[in-house]
Amino acid sequence: MKWTLLPAARFPEFAAQWQALHAASGASALLAADFVAPLVAEFADKRVLLACCNKAGATVAMALLTPGGRGAWSTFQPAQAPVGLWLQQPGIALAPLADSLLAALPGFALVLGLTQMDPALMPRPLDAGRIRTRDYIDTARVTIAGSFADYWNARGKNLRANLKKQRTRLEKDGVAPRLQISRAPEEMAAAVADYGRLESSGWKAGCGTAVDAGNAQGRYYRAMLEAFCRRGAGSVYRYWFGEQLVAMDLCIEDHDCIVILKTSYDEAVPKSLSPALLMREEACRQLFDEGRFARIEFYGRVMEWHLRWTEDVRTMYHVNYYRWPGLARLHALLAKGGKPAPATDAQTKEASCNSTK
Repeated sequence: MKWTLLPAARFPEFAAQWQALHAASGASALLAADFVAPLVAEFADKRVLLACCNKAGATVAMALLTPGGRGAWSTFQPAQAPVGLWLQQPGIALAPLADSLLAALPGFALVLGLTQMDPALMPRPLDAGRIRTRDYIDTARVTIAGSFADYWNARGKNLRANLKKQRTRLEKDGVAPRLQISRAPEEMAAAVADYGRLESSGWKAGCGTAVDAGNAQGRYYRAMLEAFCRRGAGSVYRYWFGEQLVAMDLCIEDHDCIVILKTSYDEAVPKSLSPALLMREEACRQLFDEGRFARIEFYGRVMEWHLRWTEDVRTMYHVNYYRWPGLARLHALLAKGGKPAPATDAQTKEASCNSTK
């Protein structure tokens, strides 16, 4: 195995190679070249590297990597990426890939961190030898099977009764709720601008993390959604109370899954109404009726409201691969003493202002 390291800015030259590996590995839309290229363009600095591994003339792994602490490297993990930017062919063990990559990285790399890995995409390896893993967050998804009526009847009585009560109130007040779905690439600029206005009117404005059509986040989501929509794999859900925009979802899709990347709602709406949940009910009903997808993925940390919609929860994880087994054991002892290993912490430390859900 031979790794080639290049500046991440050259990703567009290797996008087709990345996409071919993505297709061969059956990875999520979150790892498609259309998702990754705008991340690099907007958020990668000069330290970020594109790593390509070849074996017998075939590309078997690719990743985007950034330096961490002394002797540490990890997958590039901007807040907009729910999973670590690592691809590998199925059937290839992680250890030889990581071992050869450690040897190729600049300086004397001691540890390689793979951050925010999804066990649904890559099975969690056992803690053994030079590999150590640790939990990241629990995340949830809805499995689309059977009728929406059966799914909805299996939800909690309080959720169903509360949303029914809200719809009755809206009808009594003469307010007509409406779900709008935009899928055309030329509609994404306006959609991201609308989303930014919703998000900027709420608590994220005070944190400085709200999407805005003119900031890096806004540029990223517009470019990414336009690219997905050009191939029929992007969608934006808007929910209206009459002429008032009250909630939005930004989504991407692959052959059997729709991923809800970001959700926002109008915080000026009375607390007795839940526009995001009302939107979610209508959107789920339509997705069940269409039967296009097998799953709705939320990603992000499981919240109480997620558990009202699904019991399907799994634990995402980090991987540290060490140059020496003794270093792995040392970091494991430090972790038991309340001092976590540094290879992934710098990339995954979460502040509430960076929450996307």
